[in-house]
Amino acid sequence: MRNVADVLRRDAVGGFLLIGAALVAVLWANSPWAGGYESLRSFSFGPEALHLDLSVQAWAADGLLTLFFFIVGNELKQEFVHGELRHPRRALLPIVAALCGVVLPAAIFAAINLGQGDAARGWGIPMATDAAFAVAVLAVVGRHLPRALRPFLLTLAIVDDLAAIVVIAGFHTEGLSWGPLVGALVLLAVFGLLQRESGLAGWVRRSPVPNWVVFVPLAVVSWALMHASGVHATIAGAAMGLLMRTRALRGETTAPNHRVERLLRPWVMGLALPLFALFSAGVVFGDLGSTLTDTVSLGILAGLLGGKSIGIAGGSWLATKLTPAELKPTLRWIDIVGISHLAGIGFTVSLLISELSYSDAVVLDHAKSAILIASALATALAAVILGLRSAHYRRRATAAPPAKNG
Repeated sequence: MRNVADVLRRDAVGGFLLIGAALVAVLWANSPWAGGYESLRSFSFGPEALHLDLSVQAWAADGLLTLFFFIVGNELKQEFVHGELRHPRRALLPIVAALCGVVLPAAIFAAINLGQGDAARGWGIPMATDAAFAVAVLAVVGRHLPRALRPFLLTLAIVDDLAAIVVIAGFHTEGLSWGPLVGALVLLAVFGLLQRESGLAGWVRRSPVPNWVVFVPLAVVSWALMHASGVHATIAGAAMGLLMRTRALRGETTAPNHRVERLLRPWVMGLALPLFALFSAGVVFGDLGSTLTDTVSLGILAGLLGGKSIGIAGGSWLATKLTPAELKPTLRWIDIVGISHLAGIGFTVSLLISELSYSDAVVLDHAKSAILIASALATALAAVILGLRSAHYRRRATAAPPAKNG
């Protein structure tokens, strides 16, 4: 079992499982057995009194994906405290790039659908980057790329998703439930306080009660309240990851963020992400001709393929010229261009915003098909660029040192 867990901790293995599950979902949803697939992912279960009578698809997207966002937030916390992003000038670059990569795709979609009535409601669809798929593709094609690209991508994805959540809350929520939201924020604050080095946190660590008895129920209730508030529940996972303590104290062999990530990562990579892909990636393709002539589809394609790449790469370059932000010396601008195409993989949150934007079944099918097409093309473009860059870095790492004269 230990060997299996070690294998599943590798990003590339998790990436292959995730992409494979997504392909199975697409083929299944467009096969003669599509009815069984739809019945399975629409099957609902859970306590209705707690507003958790959710479909299998919702449990996968809001529940299982929360574990992935916990790991993402945990990794970002490590980078901000001890890694590349602890330097403000380098942390500023992906944040500015992400904001540009949010605004430009939305503006392109709005311009294409200007004067098209309800079609313009979907301007938020091309804003978000699917962190799970993007990280998986990076792991598969970029094994020899500089390590600094991963936190750059994670920061992009987190900022993108936060912006998308703001759009959902502000423009696509019937009514934000403030009571559950305040409750979730209070419990998250308690979670953060318990990570501290003294006071109640120290008592919890020294008590005979195992720490998980305190933290697991706290995490579950925080997640449930966040879900009940109308805010995407994965934000709770990212927040808890960002609140994890990154330094081992006296009597601890490892910091809690490393300990928890080592425990969760095999389950996330080997089970949670593949199941999420299986139940979320099943987009049904209709008439491709009418899809590609619909302004909604054109706006999504242009936003994810053009807006994302131009916004992120161009925003990064402008940030280095107009702000104190700087590009890490080990990176090149072509690396950022590859990452900017990878950020064009808009899936989970994009599909969610499309469902909230359109009630017309035909328009919704066109939007979903365009999201999948754009994500596939963005993946292909990024794979070519980053694959070539990975090969370049591999050759450079294995090249023999130059001979000394004399």
